[in-house]
Amino acid sequence: MTRMSAGFQPPPYPQDRLAEIRRIPAKAGRELVDLSIGTPVDPVPALAMELAASLSLARGYPSSPGSVELRQAASDWMSRRFGVDLPAEQVAATVGSKEFVAGLPGYLRLRDPSRDVVLYPAISYPTYAMGATLAGCRAIAVETGPDGELELDSVDAALLDRALCCWVNTPANPTGRVSGYEKVVRSAREHGFVVAADECYVEFVWDRPARTVLEHGTEGLLAVHSLSKRSNFAGGRVGFYAGDGELVRYLSEVRKHAGLMIPGPMQAIGAALLGDQEHVELQRRRYRERLEILMEIAGSLSLPARMPEGGFYLWVCDAGRDGFELAALVAEATGIVGSPGEFYGTGARNCLRIAAVSPTEKLRAIAASLK
Repeated sequence: MTRMSAGFQPPPYPQDRLAEIRRIPAKAGRELVDLSIGTPVDPVPALAMELAASLSLARGYPSSPGSVELRQAASDWMSRRFGVDLPAEQVAATVGSKEFVAGLPGYLRLRDPSRDVVLYPAISYPTYAMGATLAGCRAIAVETGPDGELELDSVDAALLDRALCCWVNTPANPTGRVSGYEKVVRSAREHGFVVAADECYVEFVWDRPARTVLEHGTEGLLAVHSLSKRSNFAGGRVGFYAGDGELVRYLSEVRKHAGLMIPGPMQAIGAALLGDQEHVELQRRRYRERLEILMEIAGSLSLPARMPEGGFYLWVCDAGRDGFELAALVAEATGIVGSPGEFYGTGARNCLRIAAVSPTEKLRAIAASLK
């Protein structure tokens, strides 16, 4: 038998490592409340369901860059939400946002093989680093400063000159930090790399105005958005990217060849959801209330936590315990399963992320049981 040569071996998927933690609630006589993944649990907006009932399953292939209606709806939303005006040609669709995050370095490297470095926040969504690995690039974790911005001044200039792109994420997953873009945009334009801003939690900024990287123009900049969180539409897999016209055109053409396309009916529903803000405001109220209840639960367990600046994750850090110890403690006391911080970077080993994605009444009952 011919032996295969050793090549890339995918690491264990982070959530698959939680099997033992997920068994703890039953052993403690509690209901499992899995808040380890930020998957929506609230109803899909009624307008989406009404529209779905009237759509037929299209026989033809849908547009890979997105229908005119979807791209225009995304452009109009950015204008209303941020005061940023872009033609629909500078917007294109993604099948959700994760595939775009994972695939972007590979597409950019085809465009410029001389660059092979991907920069990303040291504590962040793990797909930023994995996307670099899948593209055969070097992933460089960058620490954030007190203002939440990446400390790119600490990165060797030779690496910056080889960078394909730099991922930024605000509000940040998992920490909930909200930051500006001024420093990273300045560095990108000095060294010639692309800034890719993951803004999928931007509707959930709690005590300040929401911002987008495209406030700084579009040259070398991409903003990535998703309807998964804002509209409870993760199953629809509707997202989009917008910004630099030449980049959007290039990426759209490459992605056509890869066959990446959102089903036509989902594109129509996505366009309608982008035109409605009322359901988003309802979801904002839900997440804020749940975060406050999770704060109460953490307080009852004497765990240090504070309200995030944005997003819907409670980020609990305790220097005396690692993330798996924290996860076990919370699971035994409440039934809640969170994600250990090491899933998001080695500098977060003493932290735990808890997503506010349980029905509010269930969280209230847990909080009451701890009193």
